[in-house]
Amino acid sequence: MTGQSGHGTKGVFELLSGWRRTRENLPFKDRVADAYSDVMVTYTMTSALYFITFVFAGQLEQNRYHSIFCCKIPSAEYLDHKPVWFQTVMSDGHQQTSHHETNPYQHHFIQHFLREHYNEWITNIYVKPFVVILYLIYASFSFMGCLQISDRANIINLLASDSPSVSYATVQQKYFSNYSPVIGFYVYEPLEYWNSSVQEDLRKLCSGFTAVSWVEQYYQFLKVSNISANNKSDFISVLQSSFLKKPEFQHFRNDIIFSKAGDENNIIASRLYLVARTSRDKQKEVVEVLEKLRPLSLSKSIRFIVFNPSFVFMDHYGLSVTVPVLIAGFGVLLVLILTFFLVIHPLGNFWLILSVTSIELGVLGLMTLWNVDMDCISILCLIYTLNFAIDHCAPLLYTFVLATEHTRTQCIKSSLQEHGTAILQNVTSFLIGLVPLLFVPSNLTFTLFKCLLLTGGCTLLHCFVILPVFLTFFPPSKKHHKKKKRAKRKEREEIECIEIQENPDHVTTV
Repeated sequence: MTGQSGHGTKGVFELLSGWRRTRENLPFKDRVADAYSDVMVTYTMTSALYFITFVFAGQLEQNRYHSIFCCKIPSAEYLDHKPVWFQTVMSDGHQQTSHHETNPYQHHFIQHFLREHYNEWITNIYVKPFVVILYLIYASFSFMGCLQISDRANIINLLASDSPSVSYATVQQKYFSNYSPVIGFYVYEPLEYWNSSVQEDLRKLCSGFTAVSWVEQYYQFLKVSNISANNKSDFISVLQSSFLKKPEFQHFRNDIIFSKAGDENNIIASRLYLVARTSRDKQKEVVEVLEKLRPLSLSKSIRFIVFNPSFVFMDHYGLSVTVPVLIAGFGVLLVLILTFFLVIHPLGNFWLILSVTSIELGVLGLMTLWNVDMDCISILCLIYTLNFAIDHCAPLLYTFVLATEHTRTQCIKSSLQEHGTAILQNVTSFLIGLVPLLFVPSNLTFTLFKCLLLTGGCTLLHCFVILPVFLTFFPPSKKHHKKKKRAKRKEREEIECIEIQENPDHVTTV
């Protein structure tokens, strides 16, 4: 059994190592796709595990079982006779009451704080002007940040923060940012290099670049040596026998691929190196160079490919910023239009649209002021911000809109008392869950931390500060609720007159 077990374990390790080697041999694009698939599988499994444990914890709480020890929570009378540490560990935070209690959170300390202190303070007439000033400051910084948005994405964010490549990229961007990456120019089919028209096409393609080219060096060599090579045989013969034998030109041997068919040699492929002069906005200009060169590779008579390892990042950047922004904007607009006709109260949806827009623009502007680049992570966080803001603002707003109290102030107090505890607990646990991201040595993870921290902070600010004040200024009005209650009170106070026709002497009785 031991031998079989060891043999089986060895087979598993061989299988895993073979699978790893297979993945390493894949092209870069396929490896990225595989890594993305692994991330999505891990995310799906984690989400499923979270959902299962969430449901299990809910069942425990509903049946009054301990969330850690999974045992029945003792009664209050039993806990009163136990030590303080036992009461702290085994208590669920609520006092033991009858089963007919409508609000089990009535005695929770957060609920008590909101009901007795915070609701009165935030709706105080002397606090409201300061909240308005705070929102104007918030809107000003958000607007200022939105005006400074630029489509820059730093390749350093894809590296580990302790990687030596970060130092190289930092020095390169600081001192040599006026030059583009070295672009490989690969001609992948036989070409008549001795033809003057082909030489002119190559010069036009390389114009505007600093070229490290065997072609230019060879043409210069022929001119200085006064050698005529206007046909194929002379061109290749002088190239192999004279030019590539020179010590200063021997490094070009690896740039030319020869093929021999019988007694005749052919150049089947070659490569050049190009460097472009750029300004401060280097990335944008390199993307523009790519957009110009790639169509030329299909339309020109010279078939070529341009490539640099950083182009993979730039292609990914171009797809992961522009397209998701358009898709997210269209999706949000479509969802808001559809839900406008499906909600209980249209005015509640109007307030929800304003709140979500304010939170989204706030996160976007403050994110820019915090030096967060518009990369794939920040775009995904902005999309998640919409969902997070709707989940937390919608219950508060719809409870306020449908409330039947006499005044707006009473309605917002009732809304905060009903949903404030849950919102505060949810956002607090969300922010605490972000703390481990600070210890991951990755700039990309730190970007995720910044975006999610702003998402939670802006949502909390709107739910507990901005909305409770602004909802007391603007519609919906609660006067129609007063009229309905007054009408009901009048109906109860009316005196009914009943006519009795059996006794003619006693006409009516009151």
